[in-house]
Amino acid sequence: MEHFQSRRVEIVSIAVAVAAVGAATAYYLYVSKKPKVCLDPEEFKEFKLVKRTQLSYNVAKFKFALPSPTSVLGLPIGQHMSCRGKDQNGDDVVKPYTPTTLDSDLGYFELVIKMYPQGRMSHHFREMQEGDYLAVKGPKGRFKYQPGQVRAFGMLAGGTGITPMFQVARAILENPKDKTDIHLIYANVAYEDILLKEELDELTSRYPNRMSVYYVLNQPPEGWDGGVGFISKEMIQVHCPAPAEDIKILRCGPPPMNKAMAAHLEALGYISEMQFQF
Repeated sequence: MEHFQSRRVEIVSIAVAVAAVGAATAYYLYVSKKPKVCLDPEEFKEFKLVKRTQLSYNVAKFKFALPSPTSVLGLPIGQHMSCRGKDQNGDDVVKPYTPTTLDSDLGYFELVIKMYPQGRMSHHFREMQEGDYLAVKGPKGRFKYQPGQVRAFGMLAGGTGITPMFQVARAILENPKDKTDIHLIYANVAYEDILLKEELDELTSRYPNRMSVYYVLNQPPEGWDGGVGFISKEMIQVHCPAPAEDIKILRCGPPPMNKAMAAHLEALGYISEMQFQF
């Protein structure tokens, strides 16, 4: 009897050990299958510039490689990251940027950068050549998006403020389970200042019932059939969803524009819960 009980304890111990090993193996497989993100919110990491495409005299698209072809950047929708570089005097400068790519774009990320003559970080990007490295840290930002959290987004963008809007729009439209509608008003000084126009027009062509874009120019070319001047209350009334609990208006642009848009939205009845500024 004693021998039997000893044998039984031994069998139970082996079974427990096997179960523990099985659980550890399952956990290892789970962790190993989860994509490891490349961004670190505390430490800057460097990524290699593998392609630079000049889009206009002061705008370029920069493609950076991640560690492997299956690597994921790890940037939540609508958030940004800090980029570090050197200004004209060789001093460190840090500025936030939003990639135009998503985490579904494996192995790389892209930034579309407008380089201003006196911009400190603009100088760094202007000097960057293929093979150079960019230090980035993140994610950062207050915007948290879940598919279907609103019925529709209105978007008010100016200049380079289009990048977070484009990222959010892409994420929504490329998710078959997300039925959110998008109404974008995009303002610039001149036609050649419009960033990502080809990509935006492609989205509206592919999803004509889901996304609309209304372009506004302060100095339009002859024959222009879009908006003229600055974004007005009337433009918002016509091209954005009306105030409601299930909509949200996003805005991103130069400080004077953001201030003017906030005043327009308040006058039109959009309460603070219906607005978000990047």
